[in-house]
Order: sequence, then structure tokens, then C-alpha cells
Amino acid sequence: MSDTTRINAIFLDEQTVVNRSAQVEHERKVAIYDLLENNHFALIDGPEGPYNLHLSIEENRLAFDVRNADEQPIKRFMLALSPFRAIVREYLMVCDSYYKAIKTSSPSQIEAIDMGRRGLHNDGSDVLEQRLKDKAELDHNTARRLFTLVCVLHIRA
Repeated sequence: MSDTTRINAIFLDEQTVVNRSAQVEHERKVAIYDLLENNHFALIDGPEGPYNLHLSIEENRLAFDVRNADEQPIKRFMLALSPFRAIVREYLMVCDSYYKAIKTSSPSQIEAIDMGRRGLHNDGSDVLEQRLKDKAELDHNTARRLFTLVCVLHIRA
């Protein structure tokens, strides 16, 4: 992994933070940790990194504010949220079912729910990769971790 094609730091908009469940907070922390440990992200037709990425939801759109290591703005782009809404809603519902199942269900039931959860997560990651294809180059694992953070940003009180 080259320093010029990676996210060095990531920040989520904390203005809309609600009291997240312990599971959601854990998923957020793991996604950020894993993303910073290993990622591939490079702007299309933009300067090389490393990048600091600020993610937020603004005016019903997903905002990517890409900055250099000194926090100087490099590029900012917005993605419509409509392609993500249904998959995020379904993914969050399945996650809720998964966390409940862990407490009361059989291992085979938990595994079936988890397979569905992972499938939805992959679908969401694919949508994110597709929506970013003309803005940034990223690998599938980076897209997966970013999709987790997009889901976290969707959680409202």
C-alpha cells in the first residue's frame, strides 16, 4: 500500500451523532481502525495522497471532503443518498435482527442471518464503489469499511 494512495485519517460528522448502541459504536470503531490499517483510495484526476477524509450527510447527500495531511482542501464531492436508502435501511434491520439472534437463537439461525447481513453489506459496498468510480479509485475492502461508516451516518434518533 503506497502512502500516495491511501486514507491517512477519517472523520465522521459528529453534529448529528445520536446515542448509538454499543454494537454500532463497536462497528464504527472497527471500521475506522481497519480502514486506517489497510486501504486503497486515490482521487481520479486529483493530487496524490495520503488523504484525510471527512464524511458527512448534508442536504440529503453524502459528502466526501478530501483533504491533505495538513487539512488543506483538495476535493469535495457529493453523492445522492437515494441509491443507498433501501439497502442501508435493510442492512440496519438485518443487523438489529443479528444482534438479537446472538442472544436467543441457535448457531444455524445466527449463521443464516449473518450470511444475509454480509450479502447486504457487499451489495452496499458495490453500490458505493460504482457511485465513486469517476471520483476515486478504491479497493473492495475500503468500500466495505466506508459503507459501514455510511450506515453509521444514517442512524438517527
